[in-house]
Amino acid sequence: MVLVVLIGTAIYLLSANGGGGKTSVRNIPKKEVAEPQFVKEGQLWFIKKQSRDTLRRIDIEIANDAEERAKGLMHRTNMPDDRGMLFIFNQEDEQSFWMKNTLISLDIMYVNKDKEIVTIYKHTQPYSENPIPSFKKAMYVVETIAGFCDKYHVEEGDFIEFTENEIADKSS
Repeated sequence: MVLVVLIGTAIYLLSANGGGGKTSVRNIPKKEVAEPQFVKEGQLWFIKKQSRDTLRRIDIEIANDAEERAKGLMHRTNMPDDRGMLFIFNQEDEQSFWMKNTLISLDIMYVNKDKEIVTIYKHTQPYSENPIPSFKKAMYVVETIAGFCDKYHVEEGDFIEFTENEIADKSS
């Protein structure tokens, strides 16, 4: 009886697509996710450790709650090198990110409570679900387009500074 049900199910699935020798189950359209648009929520400066010179200033989006941190830069198809995302955590701790649903390669910088860059990953692999751990305590994480750190000579031991835009009352 079970064999009859399995064979019947297989025949139905193969013919559900209209036959014609096609072996796919069905052409079910994938749910499209709208690409998030950049919203400038502040500015961030990369500062050289020794000279205290500014290496580069970028506009940033800020992810400071669990939902925003979970979304990060997912579903973006591009990002200019004058933009990035700053993740702010409530306390300094070892952090770990991944590249799930992230379409573009990124440079990821882990930053401690003193705003010193403690770990950098360059040219991360899009779509990867492998962990990208800080190995050191971090309170902030900065993501930029891949190649940013090499282009602007950002290194571990350098610092960041940032400002947040004043948020208008969203209830009006």
